[in-house]
Amino acid sequence: MGTDLHAPLGRNRKAARKRPGVLRIGQIAASLCLVAIGGFSLYTAFRNDGLEQSKPPASQDMSAAPPTDTIQQPQASDNQTANGKAGSGMPRSEPQSGANVERMVTGDGSVVTKYSPRPRDGSGPVLVDAMQTGQDPRMAAIPNDKLLEDTPYGRLPITGPDGRRPMDQYARPWSGTRGTRIAIVLSGLGLSQTGTQRAIQQLPEEITFAFAASGNSLQRWMQDARRGGHEILLQVPLEPFDYPANDPGPDTLLTNKPVARNIESLHRAMGEITNYTGVMNYLGGRFLSDPKAMEPVMRDIGKRGLLFLDDGTSAQSKTAVVAKGTELPYAFADLQLDNQVDVNAILQKLDELERIARRNGQAIGVASAFDESIDAISKWSEEATMRGIEIVGVAALVNDPKTP
Repeated sequence: MGTDLHAPLGRNRKAARKRPGVLRIGQIAASLCLVAIGGFSLYTAFRNDGLEQSKPPASQDMSAAPPTDTIQQPQASDNQTANGKAGSGMPRSEPQSGANVERMVTGDGSVVTKYSPRPRDGSGPVLVDAMQTGQDPRMAAIPNDKLLEDTPYGRLPITGPDGRRPMDQYARPWSGTRGTRIAIVLSGLGLSQTGTQRAIQQLPEEITFAFAASGNSLQRWMQDARRGGHEILLQVPLEPFDYPANDPGPDTLLTNKPVARNIESLHRAMGEITNYTGVMNYLGGRFLSDPKAMEPVMRDIGKRGLLFLDDGTSAQSKTAVVAKGTELPYAFADLQLDNQVDVNAILQKLDELERIARRNGQAIGVASAFDESIDAISKWSEEATMRGIEIVGVAALVNDPKTP
């Protein structure tokens, strides 16, 4: 007792005995918890919660309904998928082609939607054809293959299987408001390389370009013009009154030629370029005054979904009569702007064209690719826009039998 009084505090306590039974019970409990957690994880991983479709055995009757209901959405119709080929052989797809859609109703009544790609023929990338009416300028130099047919004379324009016309596909978009509208057509492009290049570089995109079928490097110039936003026409040589003293060039359509020969000449001219909305006469006073010679030619142009622009130089033209009989979209030019090749004189003609447009609601002027014409049109068109004039592509001003 006395010795215990002098011992340091706590030194006289006996060491506590270990309880091995308690430790063993805790280890067993922890192990059981781990087993329970693992078992629950495996259960949730392999159980069927209704989010997947049940697959019946091969021998089971398919009429036996699985526990999960599946609703199949209809696929896009065949006419919404294009099978056309791009020039490189790349398959095309319309923007409406879409995907397969499956909706699955789970056990608790909620709906899960599953999207998957639609199957298509072939392999590799697909070029999506997003063009409906008019074209994005970034794609405007690329023809729509559905609106072309291969012939011995080249790739000629046709109306597409869905009724889409080249006149609509390659038309320059406009506002749709029925204000004062003017179309200005610069003709004879392709005949002079420097004049063509100057027109493409200097004129605003609202100006319509007409390329002569007998010009040079037409496909390259067409692509440059289309990338610049211009609507384009093809000028086909027609017989003038003073032919052959005044010869429009090879493959001129003549009143005394057989119909088949004239159609052949027309197709040869059409094959020179693509991406044009219509045909314009190059000379042709005598041919345009002969309904018998005109009728099969105009019928072929209209059947191909193109318009026809009469430059208005022939007072004896029968364009309106023949066009109405063949349901051909057509228009007449109201003024020749550069009969006098002088900048001031051309500006005065442009002012006159504006007066006609304000009186009638619209007007069409035609000029040739002279330097003076390009300078005058460039200056006037900028000022006219500030006066509320809308300069449009010629396709916006045609008499179209398909438009109510």
